[in-house]
Amino acid sequence: MAVWSAHGMALAEISGTGSGSGQSPDPHVILAQSELPANAKIDRNAGEERGSVTNLPLPRYVSLKGSEGNARRGPSLSHRIDWVFRHAGMPLRVVAEFGHWRRVEDKDGAGGWIHYALLSGVRTAVVVQDMAELRARPNPDSDVVARAESGAIVKLGECNPDWCSISGGGERGWVPKTDIWGADPGEIRE
Repeated sequence: MAVWSAHGMALAEISGTGSGSGQSPDPHVILAQSELPANAKIDRNAGEERGSVTNLPLPRYVSLKGSEGNARRGPSLSHRIDWVFRHAGMPLRVVAEFGHWRRVEDKDGAGGWIHYALLSGVRTAVVVQDMAELRARPNPDSDVVARAESGAIVKLGECNPDWCSISGGGERGWVPKTDIWGADPGEIRE
């Protein structure tokens, strides 16, 4: 099993196998009969805030397109630069929109207004748990296939309510959402 660092470099090869238990029904799934009438319409976007410019959900996650992005105090070039993001692919959370500008925050809440051209819709995440274990399946009993250092920026794949598939450094696996920043609790991605 490979271990990779925050800079995407393999640190070590670890051999061994996990317990590899068989698949069992998901204990977190609760089946309930709907109390809605059969002809009721469900608005899946009800209560969801939308951006005034893009009409996309707020907040939402994006990533830094290049290797540097200036976060400004306000939504124009005349505003002072408060923060500079310096990692390509860094996940950012869009919390507001104004014209061609997006108000973003990183995992620590630092940020500001960034021009939309510096952002990408590609979803990434940052590992927040040191030596996070990537598993073969979204199950704590599944084999560990790799480990990732805290601070590693990874590509975000499929997510269920509790787990996400991530990839980086040539490795791919499933981690609990609590080990990464870049996906909301309960968010589902296919």
